[in-house]
Amino acid sequence: MKIEFWGQEFKVNMVVGCIGGFLIAIMSSMFGFGGGPFMVPLMTVALRLPMYLVVGSSLLAIFFNTSISTMRHYQFGNFDLYFFLAMFPAAILGGYLAPQIAKRVSPLVVKRIACIGLLLLALNLLGVY
Repeated sequence: MKIEFWGQEFKVNMVVGCIGGFLIAIMSSMFGFGGGPFMVPLMTVALRLPMYLVVGSSLLAIFFNTSISTMRHYQFGNFDLYFFLAMFPAAILGGYLAPQIAKRVSPLVVKRIACIGLLLLALNLLGVY
């Protein structure tokens, strides 16, 4: 499939994108780490999309998965309203400021920071720290 964005055209394998997105949604819903750490590499490496297109697209995809997962975890009693209310303002502020910072930094720096974050997440999930 061809996607046009701001006058540029990209070829995307929708089968890889759909299967990858499905598997990422299952993993992130089960383990609770969010889909971003996996959705971004899927879109940049497997689908070969540029970082400026991937960030907003992955956030939109993750929004729907997170909304459904949150409702289901709430139904199961795995939801702390006070913790959510404490984190929500910080998440809104971060969501507002981060794109402005990323816009001023080179895509290579953004990718390197993302790699460091993924490495730290992996080490934490493995129980290294």
